[in-house]
Amino acid sequence: MDRHDIPLCPISRTAVFLGSKWTAQIMREMLRHKRRRFQDLQDALVGIAPNTLSHRLKLLEQSAILEREFYENNPPRAEYVLTEKGAAMGKILAAMHEWGEKYE
Repeated sequence: MDRHDIPLCPISRTAVFLGSKWTAQIMREMLRHKRRRFQDLQDALVGIAPNTLSHRLKLLEQSAILEREFYENNPPRAEYVLTEKGAAMGKILAAMHEWGEKYE
């Protein structure tokens, strides 16, 4: 997304971010477990294509919502870890869950 395409309204920016397919589900998994390997996420998110998961993780990492921590060098292996910024999204997702349970 080009920076000129980013809405000025904070609510709209958040909706654009969380509204992209699979992002909320990835965040749900990260909030539940705090750290996950790619394969853990792939197994938990039935139906997500590996390239889609990889792309979403890169976006979350670029947005400083997740960090990638390497725990092995040869071959390189990494876990995704929730940042403070990412953990703060827990309240948003909890509110979405509550609303969905109550009204849908």
